[in-house]
Amino acid sequence: MASGDTLLIFTPLHNEPPSSNYATLDTRNLHPVLDFDASTNESAVFSAVMPRSYAGGGLTVYIHYAMSSATSGDVDWDVAFERIGDQQQDIDSDGFAAVNSVDNTTVPGTSGNVDIVNVTFTDGADMDSVAV
Repeated sequence: MASGDTLLIFTPLHNEPPSSNYATLDTRNLHPVLDFDASTNESAVFSAVMPRSYAGGGLTVYIHYAMSSATSGDVDWDVAFERIGDQQQDIDSDGFAAVNSVDNTTVPGTSGNVDIVNVTFTDGADMDSVAV
């Protein structure tokens, strides 16, 4: 795996909503989107198996987002990894590593314009020691 290679892609249709305070599935001009409430912290959960091409090391998560109506203000994003490997995690409970965040990102000045932010993770405990 070369540095900068894309390992996984998630779309709104891949969301596995938690039991409460979750982003809701919607469409915008036929594009699937997740709607996050402006006044409540909501979550979206995505699961995958790390590709065999992953050689270890840090990762960068890119979040593509647009605002439903806001053209001013800022947004915060939290990202965390949970390793569910060979006898690594009892799936009856959560075992996420601490979140890494990108905070106080100014929203696009036009509703519907997509912005991209990134959240960087070092390897090891920062990403719950995710491995192949």
